[in-house]
Amino acid sequence: MVDNSQSKQTILLVDDAAVNIDVLTNILSPLYKIKAATTGERALKVAFTNPPDLILLDVIMPEMDGYEVCRRLKDDPRTKNIPVIFVTAKDDTEHESFGFELGAVDYITKPVNAVIVKARVQTHVALSNQNKELERKVQDRTQQLIASRREIIERLGRAAEFKDGENGMHIVRMSHYCYALAEAIAMSIEEADILLHAAPMHDIGKIGIPDNVLLKEGKLDNDEWDLMRKHTTYGAEILGSKNLPGELLDMAYTVALTHHEKFNGTGYPDGLKGEEIPLVGRIVAIADVFDALTTPRPYKEAWSVEKAIELIKSESGQHFDPMLVDKFIEILPEILRIKEKYDDPSNKAE
Repeated sequence: MVDNSQSKQTILLVDDAAVNIDVLTNILSPLYKIKAATTGERALKVAFTNPPDLILLDVIMPEMDGYEVCRRLKDDPRTKNIPVIFVTAKDDTEHESFGFELGAVDYITKPVNAVIVKARVQTHVALSNQNKELERKVQDRTQQLIASRREIIERLGRAAEFKDGENGMHIVRMSHYCYALAEAIAMSIEEADILLHAAPMHDIGKIGIPDNVLLKEGKLDNDEWDLMRKHTTYGAEILGSKNLPGELLDMAYTVALTHHEKFNGTGYPDGLKGEEIPLVGRIVAIADVFDALTTPRPYKEAWSVEKAIELIKSESGQHFDPMLVDKFIEILPEILRIKEKYDDPSNKAE
């Protein structure tokens, strides 16, 4: 005989009277896997440990009544979406309204009718299944949209690098440097991941800088430097505004606008100082400069890692956040691993 118990959905019965649990068990056990609890505390423990698909909940119980149990279930992320049906002798409108306000989906009055119990449970289990499937589809679609948005942002970042004479690996390396540094300072995994994908947009504003300035081999004069500095505000304008929907675009805006601010207040475009500079801007500043120093550019040879680190140390408290400088040096082995992994193909061929 085939055991279908694993495919059955689970119903949690909560009632302080064992006879009531027995009645409901006899009605529902042919169709569902049954769990039972005779106190509110026990019901919560069972629900939090292994959430059921639906809960039939008595209202009048000692110590903790059904309303309080429902309130706690709905306040907890693990159980807030579980359908709760109150089973009670109370059939007045006031009590029903209160139960619905707490988040219950239905009421069944005692003494229970087997046909009604089966029908109500079946209806709400089916609705719950539909909601779960809809939520899954929404999550899948959301992940697709996030992936597409990240791909667009990365490609726009690479477009800026190609215009600047780079091959695109710069943004890959510095983005991973940013992620490693964010992790080192205990930024949440979610925020660090957003930074990983926002960092490539740091120089998107260079698209707006004329080639004769952007690609000039010699020193820039004052007017040219004034124009070059505008790539931060151009980047912010390209991204739209800081109030764009979505954390990724919001952070990309911040990174583009603030990655050339300096800790001592002498940076641009706004001369922000210290912690006035958003943390992500301070992180990108170190990652961007380290990669620029340690890779060849049309106007310079690559610096050694040792020389680059000495400069970063000397700029602690001036250009860079001292706390971030210390952490960057602390995780230097990881930084060098990233540098090697994402080295420019032309350098590896040499």
